Amino acid sequence: MLLSELPTGAEAIVDGVQDTAPGDAVARRLRDLGFVAGEAIRLLTRGPLGGDPLLVQVGFTRFAMRGAEAARIRLRRQDG
Repeated sequence: MLLSELPTGAEAIVDGVQDTAPGDAVARRLRDLGFVAGEAIRLLTRGPLGGDPLLVQVGFTRFAMRGAEAARIRLRRQDG
């Protein structure tokens, strides 16, 4: 599943960030911000009419991001 597909209010675990090219600056920046494998993530809310931006929480930090960025973050459901 991708972060852009996660229902509002749901939690998951980051599985990784997809690189679109070698040396992908956006993917590197997402990882630097904490979107790394094993981190818990929660989609708090979406912009008007379910669009951009998305407000997500990784650990204790909240980020607003575009749907295109969220579509690069692979997730897996939390167990239990």
